This record gives sequence, structure tokens and C-alpha cells, in this order.
Amino acid sequence: MLMINVAFCSNNSSIPTHISGCTNQLCGDFEIPYPFGLDKGCFMEPPYLFQIYCKNSKPYLFNSGFSVSKLSVAAGEVTLMLPIAQDCYTENGTQLKNNVSDFNQAFNQYFSVSFVRNKFYSIGCDNLATINGFRGDNNYTTGCISSCSYAHEVDLKSCSGVGCCKTSIPSGLNSYRFSLRSNNHHRSVWSFNPCSYSFFMEETEFNFSRLEEFTNLTQVPVMVDFAVGFESCEVAKKNMTSYACKENTVCVDSIPRDGYLCWCSKGYEGNPFLGCTDVDECKKDPNLCKNGICQNTPGSFKCLCQKGYLPQNETMCIDVKDNSRNRIVDYIIVSVSMGFVAIMATIGLMFWGMKKRKLTKLREKFFEQNGGIMLQQRFSSHRGSKDTTKIFTLEEIKKATNNFHESRILGEGGYGIVYKGELMENKFVAIKKSKVGIQTQIEQFINEMIVLMQINHKNVVKLFGCCLETEVPLLVYEFITNGNLFEHIQNISNEFSPLSWELRLKIASETAGALAYLHSQTITQIIHRDVKTANILLDENYTAKVSDFGASRLNPLDQDQLQTLVQGTFGYLDPEYMYSSNLTDKSDVYSFGVVLAELLTSMKAIDFRRDENDRNLANYFVSALKGDRILDIFDADIVSDANVKALMEVANLAGRCLRVKSDERPTMKEVAMELEGLRAMEKHQQREANFPTGETKYLVESPLYPNCIHNVDGESTNNTSADYVNIQNELLNSYNSGR
Repeated sequence: MLMINVAFCSNNSSIPTHISGCTNQLCGDFEIPYPFGLDKGCFMEPPYLFQIYCKNSKPYLFNSGFSVSKLSVAAGEVTLMLPIAQDCYTENGTQLKNNVSDFNQAFNQYFSVSFVRNKFYSIGCDNLATINGFRGDNNYTTGCISSCSYAHEVDLKSCSGVGCCKTSIPSGLNSYRFSLRSNNHHRSVWSFNPCSYSFFMEETEFNFSRLEEFTNLTQVPVMVDFAVGFESCEVAKKNMTSYACKENTVCVDSIPRDGYLCWCSKGYEGNPFLGCTDVDECKKDPNLCKNGICQNTPGSFKCLCQKGYLPQNETMCIDVKDNSRNRIVDYIIVSVSMGFVAIMATIGLMFWGMKKRKLTKLREKFFEQNGGIMLQQRFSSHRGSKDTTKIFTLEEIKKATNNFHESRILGEGGYGIVYKGELMENKFVAIKKSKVGIQTQIEQFINEMIVLMQINHKNVVKLFGCCLETEVPLLVYEFITNGNLFEHIQNISNEFSPLSWELRLKIASETAGALAYLHSQTITQIIHRDVKTANILLDENYTAKVSDFGASRLNPLDQDQLQTLVQGTFGYLDPEYMYSSNLTDKSDVYSFGVVLAELLTSMKAIDFRRDENDRNLANYFVSALKGDRILDIFDADIVSDANVKALMEVANLAGRCLRVKSDERPTMKEVAMELEGLRAMEKHQQREANFPTGETKYLVESPLYPNCIHNVDGESTNNTSADYVNIQNELLNSYNSGR
């Protein structure tokens, strides 16, 4: 039986809950409160969409398939029973069904999934679950991986990745789609887990203990926030015709979504969207006033003392004869209280001093725990680092960020929050505060710090120093002013000018050069592990700066691969690394191939608005390349007769980077050389176009294009008519000698 919990500002059944004339707002045994309603004229009209449909004595939120299980008008919350996503297989790995779960697009402007009350869950022993959704007009993608080998390993209680994983969801999520993937099609776990599941659910309602409980489960309760309109209280009050809060109410801005809610004022009860009535406190509690008469007032009450009595507080009157004795008692109480306050103040000062000393010791503990002493010792043996880097104090960082004020937040990613800081002499920096503690050994962290501080490349964001006086070290980087490459390509807010092909090729070449430097020119090889357009910053001259080394790993130059926990961003992850956990420098090459595809197409790496087979840009791009359809998906704004050959060469290069087998991909040094060669070739063509015919004769006769371009399958095609071996040799010498 469906149970509906309807919450108002009052439990008084005589107070109206719906508009006059709407007498039968019932679905089964339950009354539907305004602003919701069953019949036209009984619910708040669109654009708020508060109509309830009653089918078989069950209420549904307007004409949708989502039944309502709880409803709170005062809190602005509706609990809906929403479907779960399933991915099931036969014993031999044949997929039986793969159901996605969508939050109905028809009302995504007016309701949003509660990020406070819900979590995203994925259940199963062989699954990768992802969410793709929208926060307003902005696309959002996240997910989690769950795996196990035996039924007894499943841990639904902690839901930490063994048969069950969960993650938080963002605020303001108003539409979403779940998808499930399986690495081995459940073959090895089929006997006890043939299906995977994913869903949003109220965290307090998740109380499962066995995988079998999900076999027949089709719906789960999800808390959804609603609000009136899209205006703030201040704006809404200017138009009293449409203002929804009635008499004796207060308006409260809805957080995090736009719009507002109505609450009954203190001392009033009822439905705030119809008007609240005064609470008669005297009638509710006949003994409210001791030795006095209770008198009700609008929104409150007062006690009228009987003859011979004086008021002691708002609910008690005392005998006048006792008043003099009470005064003596009061004096004693005041004196004792003052003495007590003095003692407490002294104790407070002592505790303040102790707390200050404790904080100082805690900072010293964190400094030592985070390897501060070891780092100082390493500085003494790496004088080059000491000259350009610094260990900042926590006070310096707090002053630079205005005590980590939210207005200083530049962005928030999977590895931490980045603040804008201002040091002495108006020097701006980016300060990264990690979300989680360093789990590796301190010595390894110090080694990474030393290596990162020694990086000196114009296309890598410079690490200025760190602060070790907090539980998690804070990293201080140079501040880049012109946003990131993803923002420029997508330009959702229209604040950037479109990127020309020349700029895109320049950015690609500089980024490739930086990654090649990290792979082959540093003391210890650095694998970035999260190469994506959002981690490529641009300065005012559109110079590329590779950033965010939160996921990076150091790899000895004589070691081909590194066994590590899979980290990165969906859409950019090397498939070989994702399924084997073997990290190599070719994993960065694959991710860079996705970046090249974005530069050529202006499409997102993952976009669920595309057809199902085309949602992953890497797969879509490679398929188009193999099917000779690549020109069809290029960004039309960058294609011209003059550059189509260069576009095709970069597309073929991206295809080689995106090969599934890592040993078939080029190295970043080879990628950088080819892109730099293309840039040199385009500059040569531009100069040639500006020279007189006589001056260009020699240049025209000198070949600059390669005779052989490798396509995505590894075959060779004689598509071009020139040779740039000399340019490649010069570039090779350049990369071998460093920059």
C-alpha cells in the first residue's frame, strides 16, 4: 500500500489545505495540499507545474510515470519513486537487457534532485556506472566503479567499492541519465551476480544487506526539491499579483535552485500558500500562565498577573510579599553569578592560551608529518629549487585567500578546490587545497615535490611552493588568467572569442611539447594521468599551460609500466589502462588524442545528447576516420580550402593516438614533432603567400610535406606531396637537448 506523508505548518485538521471550492482533493485516502492539486484551478498554474494525477488511488507528479510517496509543502520536498538502471547478462556473457534511467525532461526546469538527501549508488561485482546530467545548461558527468570476486566479499554497508559504490551528487541537478557498462560481462561472477544496478536514492532509506534484494527491485525513493518560480523573494515581492506567499508568512529563498518557498510566520500555522492563521497558545495550554490570566495576541500571547502578583517572566507571576525576599535572593544570585563569570573568564583565557599553543603544536605536527623537515633538507641539496620555491606558512596562505573565502574559489575538481591568492607585491597565485589526504609515503611525496619544483617549461604551470602546516599539504601555483581550453572550445557563456585553426594548432603543439618534456626530459619521468581540455590553461596570449598534477605519478625512466589504482576522467581514460591498471606514458598519449579530437570537432569528450554509439567522442572520431566521414564531423567554423590538408593530417595523428593497443600509439615526443612540423609548414605557406614570385621559387621547389601519412589502422597512404625530414631532424635535436 502506498503511504503518503504530507507535511504542513500545522497538524490542525480544521485549517484549510486547499483553495476554496476545491473540496475533493483526495487520491485514495490522502489529501493533496495546495500548491499541489488534482483539478484545474486547484493547483498553482504553470509555469510551476504542481498538478497531481491520481491513477488507481496513487498520486503521480503531473502526467508522468513517477508516483509520489512523500510530500512536504513547508520544506519544498517531494519524494518520488523513480526507476533504477539495470544491466543483466547470461552465463556466457550475452547481454539480456540494459535499461537506462532518465529523470523526465518535461519538468527538469522546476524540480531538482536533492544533493543533501540523496546519493548515487551502483550495485554489482563487474560494473562501471556513470551519470550524465545537467545543472541548468551545464553538462555534468561522474560515476563510480564496483567490483568483487565472491559473494561473501560484497559490502553493502559501507558501499566503498566492493560490490557496491556510492558518490555524492551536485546541487541543482535537474535532469540525468544513468548508464552501466561491464568489463567481463559478469562471466566470472554470474553465479551470484548476473546483473548490475545504478540509481539515486535517499541515503537514509538505503538499508540493503544482500545482492538478492535487488533482483525484483524496480523503483527506489528519491527526494526532489521544488520551489515557486525562478525569482528571489526580493524580486517576487515587487509583483504582488504573482507573489505566492499569503498573509502571515515569510518568504525564504530556495537553496540551491532558483525560486522561493513560503513559511508560516512565528506564532502562526496553516498552509503558507493559502495564508496562515494565528496560533491560540492560551487555548492550546490552559496552564500556560502561572498565577495569571493568559491573553492571546496576534502571533504570540501575554500573561496578565492577578492582584498582588508581579510578572517574573513571560509565563509566571510571583507573590508581591515574596518579592522582597526574592530581591535579596536575586542580589545573592547576581553576586555569585558575577564571581562565576570572573572565574569562567579566567578559565576561558587559560583555555584560549592552551588552544593557541595546541594549534601551534598541531601545525608543527602537520609540518613534520607532511615531510617539512625532509623537504628543507632536500632544498639544501637542490639549490636550484630553493631559489625559486618556498615553503609558505598557513598565515601567509590565509592572508592570501582571505581565510579561504568562497569568493576566492576558482574551481573545484576531483582532487581538490583551487583558490585565487594574492601574495606580497600584488603577485597572484592559484592555491590548491586537496580534498583527501596523501596516502602514499611521505618520502615519495617529497620526491614528487622536488621534481615538480624543478620543472621549468614555458608550457607547464609553475609550482611556486607549498604549505605543510595543514592536514593536507597546500600547493601554490602560478595564476593563469584566461580560463581553460574546454571553456574556450565550448564557450557556453559566450565570454570568449572563437578559437581559429591557427590558435588550435598552436595550443595542441605547445601541449604536446609540454607532455613530451614531462615524459622524457625530467629527471624522473612524470605521467600526468589526467590530460584533458579542462587541465590545459591559456594565458592572455593563448599560450598553453598544462596544469593539475593531482593525479600524476612518477615513473622511473627504466620502468615501462606502473601498476596503480585507475584514476582519470571518463571520456579520456586509456581503455588498456582502465582494464589492466597498468599505467604507461602511452596512457597520456591516448588522452591527448581525445584533446586533438575536441580541437578538430569542438565536441565534448562525453555527451549523452549524441546518439548512443556516438556518445564517446574517441569511438565516434575513430569510426568516422575509418569510414572516410571525418570531414563531416570537423567544426565547420575552422575548415577552409587552405587548411583542410593540415586538418586531415592532425586527424590521422589523433587516430594513431587513439589506438586501443598502447604499443601501436606514437610517443609524445613523436606527436610533438609532427605537430611542430605542421606549424612550421603553415608558417612557411603564409610567408610564401606574401613573397614575390621570384623570391618563392626556391621555397616552392623545396618539399615540406611528408610523403607518407599513417591512417588510424596503421596503413600507409601516399596522400601528400612533400617531405619534411629536415624539419623532423631539427625538432628531434631540439627535444633531445631540452628547451
